[in-house]
Amino acid sequence: MKTAIVNARVFDGERPIGPAGVLVGDGRILAVGGDMPSDAEVVDAAGATLLPGLIDAHVHTSEDSLALALTFGVTTELEMQGGHTRHARAHIEDDDTLADVRSAGFGLTAPGGHPSELVPEDFDIRPFIGNGAPDDRRQAGPPPEPHVTTPEEAVAWIPRLVASGSDYIKFMVDDGTVEGHPGLPMLDQATLNAGVAEAHRHGMLAIAHALTVDATRMAIEAGVDGLAHLFMDRPHTPEIIRVIADSGAFVVACVCLNASLMGMTGEALADDPRVSRRLDDRWDKTLRGSFNRYPQGRLDDVLASVAALHEAGVDVLVGTDTSIPVPFLGGLAHGASVHHELGYLVRAGLAPSAALHAATAATARRFRLDDRGRIAPGLRADLLLVDGDPTTAIGDTLNIRAVWRRGAQLAG
Repeated sequence: MKTAIVNARVFDGERPIGPAGVLVGDGRILAVGGDMPSDAEVVDAAGATLLPGLIDAHVHTSEDSLALALTFGVTTELEMQGGHTRHARAHIEDDDTLADVRSAGFGLTAPGGHPSELVPEDFDIRPFIGNGAPDDRRQAGPPPEPHVTTPEEAVAWIPRLVASGSDYIKFMVDDGTVEGHPGLPMLDQATLNAGVAEAHRHGMLAIAHALTVDATRMAIEAGVDGLAHLFMDRPHTPEIIRVIADSGAFVVACVCLNASLMGMTGEALADDPRVSRRLDDRWDKTLRGSFNRYPQGRLDDVLASVAALHEAGVDVLVGTDTSIPVPFLGGLAHGASVHHELGYLVRAGLAPSAALHAATAATARRFRLDDRGRIAPGLRADLLLVDGDPTTAIGDTLNIRAVWRRGAQLAG
């Protein structure tokens, strides 16, 4: 059955293209513009804007979280630490009630290094992690956890991660300063350099977790393709902006995570009825919490860094670092926080269309997801229909009228 979405404004992932009919069938976009066939089911989208499905470029997820994300129009989540590697997600790829997912598996880190400090020793995290696949669907065990201290160990781990189904390789470059645990063991420059070079030899993207300027500089020196965070320990300088821009690396800003680390909650977002009606009690409480590990941070500095990176031509992508529903990792919720992040990017000075680009086509391009992120013939029919016009008022992204994943409209 073909579906014709008519009378909508269309933002194609790159720019607004004005009113146009979009024809969907067999999970794909068949046509944009032109006459719609008479035998298609018609969705009248008058007064609304059609967007590509949103992409969250930094999460830690589960099947329940993938379902929640999809209700907010987030049709793909990119996992930066977790179990949803290629060998464990076949059942998810075919389930149109869940957002699609890609995963780094587990990132390279020093023994005892980040993220070991985030979860209290007496907290049982096991119910919240894993790939979520029923036992009879698992083709492999959990992804390996690479703890490394030397360049040789880093090099040896990369083919293991590739074989275990990682979609990209993540490196933890973090001494615990921002998380309130300064002095954590961390990868040294030689080990980081060797690991990144080996990832590239295997054709893999190398992504770095770095929350300080010094860690960012280390990651860029190693040649990473992207940064999974924006530094927050000090204001930017023209020099560090130039270093990042000259490298060609992208930055997943995760401003909402930085705000949470500073002790800011997502309470205002949780109070929005467009959000609250989609959250259960656990996620409502989590969104109202915060990490609160770095209260001395300044959100205005982070926003100024976003603006400077964007002005320098750096691809700033939308990500949230949302993980599990516990208040001490709070201020965040799957799906909802993508809309929060869009608002932060606009507050930093990006035009609404630029922020939407950062959550759609830009992320798809940088993560080599060539089948999504835009509204164009032949691509996946991952779509979000919202009332109003978020290309002029970014808050309209939460006016969700309909979501499609591979052309299947999400119920409710």
